[in-house]
Amino acid sequence: MKRQYLGDSKDSFKWDYLDSLVEALGYNRLKVAWMMTSDDQGPDGKTSPERFPARPEILDLCNRLRSCRNPDLLHELPSITRANYSVDFHKPDHLFDDRNRNTYFSSIELDPFQVLFLDPDNGFEPEKSYSDKHVRYAEVESLIGKAPMNSVITVFQHHRRRKFPEDFSRIRERLPLGYATAIYWHSLMFVSLSSQPETIERIAEINRDYAQNLAGKVNAIWRSI
Repeated sequence: MKRQYLGDSKDSFKWDYLDSLVEALGYNRLKVAWMMTSDDQGPDGKTSPERFPARPEILDLCNRLRSCRNPDLLHELPSITRANYSVDFHKPDHLFDDRNRNTYFSSIELDPFQVLFLDPDNGFEPEKSYSDKHVRYAEVESLIGKAPMNSVITVFQHHRRRKFPEDFSRIRERLPLGYATAIYWHSLMFVSLSSQPETIERIAEINRDYAQNLAGKVNAIWRSI
């Protein structure tokens, strides 16, 4: 995640969906592990939040994020949607890189009734190499292995050179531990994981309802794996 991405169209999908997910699950907390990296001079992060059909209050939040580039505004997310959970950050001022990734992940606290959101620049590590833009499968496996039964891990995944359902299947081949389902729009997918099949079945149903409410703008992978 880079600060320059705050408030763009991917962000409006991100926060609209995650707010809906945590609230529908009835969970107490959304914990955001930013995996924050330095801004660059690239064009990413410039798309308007209105490109995604988020709720008006989410679009307003994203436009404010674009103006100030301050992630602390995300603490307001539950209050602006009148939801009953809190937002917590993991090391928000910590620049993530390959030298400190071991301590970064080992210090993540996993609580019951919590959605942990991992927000790397690109998503899961590619086939042959990885960088500070990726989360490693071993890191996610470690989190699943120590997570409480009723907690959820959701991972940001940017579009790669394959269709999202195919990419999701490949992710499951490389990450067989636990259970998973996903939802995607345009160039962005969220992969949700849990140690409990019942939890993932609930999320698959939430994803389906979310997609139907947006009249085909978003696609859910119906079958949880």
